Amino acid sequence: MIQLPLSKLSNVGTTIFSQMTQLANENEAINLSQGFPDFMPDAELLDQVNYFIKKGFNQYAPLGGIIGLKEEIARKIENSHKAIYHPGTEITVTAGGTQAIFTAIAAFIKKDDEVIIFEPAYDCYEPTVELFGGIVKRFEMKAPDYTIDWSVVKTLISDKTKMIILNNPNNPSGRILKEEDIQELIQLVKGTSILILSDEVYENIVFDGKKHLSICQYPELKERSLLVASFGKLFHVTGWKVGYCAAPKNLTDEFRKVHQFNVFCVNTPIQLALAEYMKNDEHYTHLNQFFQEKRDFLRQGLANTSFELLDCEGTYFQAVKYSAISDKNDFDFATELTISHKVATVPFSSFYKNKLNENVIRLCFAKKEETLERAIENLSRL
Repeated sequence: MIQLPLSKLSNVGTTIFSQMTQLANENEAINLSQGFPDFMPDAELLDQVNYFIKKGFNQYAPLGGIIGLKEEIARKIENSHKAIYHPGTEITVTAGGTQAIFTAIAAFIKKDDEVIIFEPAYDCYEPTVELFGGIVKRFEMKAPDYTIDWSVVKTLISDKTKMIILNNPNNPSGRILKEEDIQELIQLVKGTSILILSDEVYENIVFDGKKHLSICQYPELKERSLLVASFGKLFHVTGWKVGYCAAPKNLTDEFRKVHQFNVFCVNTPIQLALAEYMKNDEHYTHLNQFFQEKRDFLRQGLANTSFELLDCEGTYFQAVKYSAISDKNDFDFATELTISHKVATVPFSSFYKNKLNENVIRLCFAKKEETLERAIENLSRL
């Protein structure tokens, strides 16, 4: 047998999302672990995709994306955040948000470059940085409020700091950045060449009248930022894997150098369908209300249980603390929930490098009401 070279990601195994979904399937459990809806997207959007497939639009799209879709993306960003991006040179359609994140890191991070992330963190950030020789510096946000102490973040900055990765709203905590956070960040990067990679895939899922503050609203941050978003989250089509990256032309030029050799282009008929569908703003402007009703349904159903419901300002994930129910670590508790109580969740420790255990798990509420109802019934027996 051939001797394989040392793995570039020797500490990386199967993601926690895949593990918990597999465990859910094996135990016929209700899957509130992996973040995908269990309901159908709008039939109008599906009809549009079918139309363009049958019309013969089934070959390669342009490298940066179909111009009609990029124009709609630019219009959405301008309407939402009063920020201008040129559709042709500053917006790139990607194969989902994760590919955009991977490409941005690949384009700019070299050996020994330092990248600051905020934990709990989406699982693709750190391995991608390490894949390209970068060094991850972490700030741990902790339960119950997951706030950022920017004076501590400042101590992580060095002359090797190349990038700061933000996730706003944050998966898994549901926390959103406030104006004071943005102002602290502005001061932190002022006078530096630090780039910002802003993962905003849940930007349209913010609750209780609160406002999503995009990095592109602030000119001093926009000029150094790559903004990532996802149609999977916007239109309940996570399996289509279509997203985009918006960035100033000089950053987009570098981004596309990698993008062209990574995926080159993205699904043609789906891009055309999305472009048509986005012409009606109402297809996404009420998304916050749609998911707030699901969040509130889940919270009300669990209100009389022994779970402590943490604040959920955005995303479609609810964090709950289970200290009053069990003293098991979160991975073991999540495993027990799946096997014995038939509800699959995700342990928060999987979002921390040091496996910080605060007895918190994540529940996805992007589900049909009957799915949530069954999960609530099972969890209420604990």
